[in-house]
Amino acid sequence: MGNELNIRSGGALDLLSLGALVHRLDPGIVPFRKATECSIHVSGGEFNVAANLADCFRMNTGIATAMAEYPIGDLIAERVRAMGVKPFYKRFAHNGVNGPNMATVYSDRGQGVRAPVVFYNRANEAAAQLKPGDFDWKEIFGAGVRWFHSGGIFASLSATTGELIIEGMKAAKQAGAVTSFDLNFREKLWAIWGGEKKAVEVVGRIVENVDVLVGNEEDLQKGLGIPGPDVAAKSKLDPSAFFSMMDNVLKKHPRVKIVATTLRDVHSTNHHSWGAVAWVNGTTYTSPKCELGILDRVGGGDGFASGFFYGLLNGESPEESVKLGWAHGALLTTYPGDTTMATVEQVRAFARGGSARIQR
Repeated sequence: MGNELNIRSGGALDLLSLGALVHRLDPGIVPFRKATECSIHVSGGEFNVAANLADCFRMNTGIATAMAEYPIGDLIAERVRAMGVKPFYKRFAHNGVNGPNMATVYSDRGQGVRAPVVFYNRANEAAAQLKPGDFDWKEIFGAGVRWFHSGGIFASLSATTGELIIEGMKAAKQAGAVTSFDLNFREKLWAIWGGEKKAVEVVGRIVENVDVLVGNEEDLQKGLGIPGPDVAAKSKLDPSAFFSMMDNVLKKHPRVKIVATTLRDVHSTNHHSWGAVAWVNGTTYTSPKCELGILDRVGGGDGFASGFFYGLLNGESPEESVKLGWAHGALLTTYPGDTTMATVEQVRAFARGGSARIQR
C-alpha cells in the first residue's frame, strides 16, 4: 500500500522546518546542583528533524527560525551550518543585557534508577517573538519545498508562534508541500500562558492543515483533546491503545493521513525497550522491538520522525519507513546530544537486523 501523500518529486528543499533553535547544557550523569562543567548541544525539536535528514540521510533541508545576534547565536548558527541545514533567519539585535535571547535547555542524563531532569530558561526568547509576516513564504516555497514540518514545542512558546505555524502550513499546502506536525506536548511550556485548554485550541487549528501527525497517546489526549484509549495496552510496547484512538483522531481531523509514534518501556534510565508504529490511511504498521542501552535519550523521538520522513520522501513503503525511523531513533540514543551521528548506511543495516558486533 502506498502512503497516498502525493509527495512532489523535486525541489530546492526536501524538508523545511519552522521552529526554535536552542542550546542544551548537558553535565552528563552529574545533576546540575553538583555540576562543574557542561557540554553544549544545539537543538530544537523542529531543527533536530531537519538536521538529522541533512547530516545522516543526505537530504536538502532548511530551518525558518529566530536568530539573536550575540555570541550564543553565533555558536548556534555555526552548528546549523555544520549539520548542513539552510537557515532562514528573522534576526534580533541583542541588547547586551537581557536579550532577546536564544533559549537555554538544561538536561542531565540521569543514571540507572535516577531519571534525567529537564528544565528551561526561555526568558525573553527571540523565537517566542516570531509572528505571522516574519517570513516571505512565497519566496521560500517558490523555490520548491517537498515537505514542511513544525511542532508543539514551538507552538507553545507564545500567542504568536502558533499563528505563524498556521500561516506557514497554509502556504505549504498552497505550494503543494506535504505537511507534518509533532505534537510534542510539554506541560511546563503551555502552563505559563494558557495550559491544556489553550493547547487544544491552538494545536487543533494547526492540525486542520496537517497530513502527518507524530505523537503518542498522551500527546493526542493533551494536545488534541482526543478521548483516552478505548482499550488497555498489555505493555508499553503494545500498540493496541494507540491504534484504538485513530477513529477519534479522524472524527476530529479527517484530513490527517498518517499518525506515527515511538513505543518505549523505560526499565531504567539506561535500559529501554524500543519500538515504533504508524497508522497510514487505515492500515497499521509496527516496527521490530529491541532493547536499548541508552547513552543520551534526548532526541530519540525526533530521530524516529526524521527516519520515518526520509523513508516516505525516498519512496519507501510505509512498513520500511517505520523500520527506518525506528532504527535511526534507536541509534540516536547511543550518541551524546540531540542530533544524529549515524550514517544512512548504518541506519539501513540496523533496520535490516544488524548487530552491535565490532566492524573491522
